[in-house]
Amino acid sequence: MTELIWDGKYKDGKKVGPVRIALPFQTVETVNETAQERQLTLDLLFSGRETEWRNRLIWGDKKYVLPSLLPEFAGKVNLIYIDPPFATGDDFSFSTEIPESDDDFIKRPSIVEQKAYRDTWGRGLESYLQWFYETTILLRELLSEKGSIYVHLDWHVGHYAKTILDEVFGQDNFLNEVVWVRSAPRSNVKRGLPAGHDTIFIYTRSAESVWNRPMSALSDEYTKSHYSNVEPGTGRFYTLDNMISPNPDRPNLKYEWKGVTRVWRVTRENMQRLHDEGRIVYTAQGVARYKRYLDESQGTPFTTVWQDIPPVNSKAIERVGYRTQKPEALLERIIKASSNKGDLVLDCYCGSGTSAAVAEKLGRNWIACDLGRFAIHTTRKRLLSIDNVKPFVVLFPGRIAKLIQRSYLSSSCCLQESQTQKSSLLRKTVECLSRRKVPG
Repeated sequence: MTELIWDGKYKDGKKVGPVRIALPFQTVETVNETAQERQLTLDLLFSGRETEWRNRLIWGDKKYVLPSLLPEFAGKVNLIYIDPPFATGDDFSFSTEIPESDDDFIKRPSIVEQKAYRDTWGRGLESYLQWFYETTILLRELLSEKGSIYVHLDWHVGHYAKTILDEVFGQDNFLNEVVWVRSAPRSNVKRGLPAGHDTIFIYTRSAESVWNRPMSALSDEYTKSHYSNVEPGTGRFYTLDNMISPNPDRPNLKYEWKGVTRVWRVTRENMQRLHDEGRIVYTAQGVARYKRYLDESQGTPFTTVWQDIPPVNSKAIERVGYRTQKPEALLERIIKASSNKGDLVLDCYCGSGTSAAVAEKLGRNWIACDLGRFAIHTTRKRLLSIDNVKPFVVLFPGRIAKLIQRSYLSSSCCLQESQTQKSSLLRKTVECLSRRKVPG
C-alpha cells in the first residue's frame, strides 16, 4: 500500500503513536437534572446498580480526552463525525464587537489552547499530519464493528488526510467521498477557480456497518411525468417498472411466464405472489411490468454530491454566531444514514454543538468534546434550548476539577480587567460572547 511519510512519523524505525494516558473524568456540572433524577442516580450508585446513561459534554484537549474515553468506550461508538481544523493556522483567538460601542473585545488563547496550537501546527504541515494521524488511530479504536466515521475537511489538507485514513482504517473500508456544495462561487477570485465545496470522507469499521440509505423526496415535476397512471377504484397513482433482469446470465431466473420467456428479476414463486397481489400489469405483448405506487415511494437515493443543503447564513434561525457552524440538515442526513435510535454518536471537535444538538433531537446518545471554553458554553446553551433535552454532564479530564469548575463557571475569567473596570460595558460583552463568531 502507498504510504504517506512526513517528518516525525517514525522514530528509531517505529511509527510514533498517540499519547495513551487515561485520565479520570471529573464532573464540572450536571445540567438539566431534576432533584428526583439526581436522587435516583444516587440511589442506583450507592446500591451498586448501573446508573442511567448521561450524555457527555467534555471540555479538554483531544490528545487527552480520546485515550481517557478508551477504557469505557473502546469498540462501542456507533458513529463518529469530526470537523477538525483545516490546517488554516487558527490560534483559538477571536474578536467580537461590543453592542452599542465602537470597541472590540478580543479573546486571547489560553495557555492550554496555545499548547494545542503548537502541537497541531508548530512544525507546519508535518505537525498537522502527525496530529491527525494520532487522532484517527484513537478514533478507530473507539469505533464499533458496525460503526462509521465521517471526516469533514476542505481543499487545504483533504488529499493528505485521505491517504492517512486509508492507512488507519484500510482502503477496503473507504465508503464514499461526499462533496458538500456549501456556497455559491465567489466572483472576486482573480486567479484560479473559486472554492465552493467541502469534502466529507466516509469510512466504516467493517462491511457490517449500519447504512440507512439517504433518500431525496420526489419533485412535483418528476411525479407528474412518471406516476401518471391511476388505479381504478383506489385512485392511487403508480408507475410501471421493468421486470426483466439487466443480467442475462442468470439461468435460475430464466423461465416462461404467461407465454413469455425472459430472464426475470424475481423467481417464479415471487412472480406468482406479485400477480396474485395485483402488482403485475401486462403489456400488449404479454410482458409483465411491476406496478409501483407513488405513496410507497421513498424517493430517489442521494448521490455523493450534496447541493441541497445551504450553509448557515446570518438570517438562519439555528444560527448561534459560531464561525464554523455547520447546518443541522447536514448532520441530520449523516446521523440518520449511519446510526439508529439509541446509538452512540461522538464528535470530538464539537464547535457550535450542531452534532450534539441533532443527535439529541434524533434520539441518539452523544459525546461531544472541544478544547475551547466558548465552544463548550455555546454547545451547552444550544442544548438547553431544545425542548425536553435529557440531562447531561460537563466533564474535564484530570484531577483539577475545582480549579476548572471555577474557570468554567466564571463569566469573566478570560478578561484581564480589574473588578472596578467591570462596568455595564463588560456585562454586555459577556452576554454577547456566545452569539458572536469564534474559530472552530
